[in-house]
Amino acid sequence: MLHPRRRRLRSLSLTSMIPNMMTVIALCSGLTSIRFGLAGEWAFAAGAIVFAGVLDGLDGRLARALNSTTRFGAELDSLSDFVCFGVAPVVLLYQWTLSDLGGVGWIVVLGYSVCCALRLARFNTGRPNPVEAPWAAGFFEGAPAPGAAGLAMLPVFLSLQFGDGAFRWAPLIAIYILALSALMVSRVPTMSFKTIRIERDYVLGVLLVVALAVAAISSYPWLTLSVISVAYFSTIPIGLVRYRKLSRLNPVPANGDGAPVDDGSDSPTAKSKSDTDSDADASH
Repeated sequence: MLHPRRRRLRSLSLTSMIPNMMTVIALCSGLTSIRFGLAGEWAFAAGAIVFAGVLDGLDGRLARALNSTTRFGAELDSLSDFVCFGVAPVVLLYQWTLSDLGGVGWIVVLGYSVCCALRLARFNTGRPNPVEAPWAAGFFEGAPAPGAAGLAMLPVFLSLQFGDGAFRWAPLIAIYILALSALMVSRVPTMSFKTIRIERDYVLGVLLVVALAVAAISSYPWLTLSVISVAYFSTIPIGLVRYRKLSRLNPVPANGDGAPVDDGSDSPTAKSKSDTDSDADASH
């Protein structure tokens, strides 16, 4: 029989379990998206992936806010990311249009999923670079899994808003997904929004924009999600240009003198319950 004090130490509060609960709900949402995709209910399938992305963006931040980050939570988040953002989107796309290409369409599906798994593995085994410039924490290497999933769903969003047309043309979708697959495992710097800080003078304006975005999603969901996806896509070349500019203006010393050691708290190589990716929050 455990001593009362030891029993209390081995127990967990319900509050500390909320982030892991959110991760499990996100995992269930991704799996439910596959179910809707197999049934041909494209709107519900796309919505389930979006919902999983929202939860993935919240669970890691909530875990840090509650001081309940754990290795278990990080691993659970990574597995959820693979299902929600590495499997569910391309299974939906395969049912939606890529199956028209037969075996080639399935190769595209496998390529995307494998690239997502490789990206998550690289993220989870990464270590902070002791000579990394402080500004480099604002970038990921390649597209994070949730971001790539959102871009993969863009043709579905556009089709649901404007009708099929070219948005559902299987050869074009296949090329697009292969490009996203390569982007995930590439070394192309993409912007990480975790390090962005809002000045107090602009907080009310940001909250107003969020409120308007929620109102737009409730009234015009697929158009709004399409705009958000296109806006995120536009950050990729912007991030590349900004990264190169910062590299020129703030070169890292060859011997690492004066370069701070990244603690990983908000960097893309964080090992805590953190993207979106997420990737473990960003996840990763």
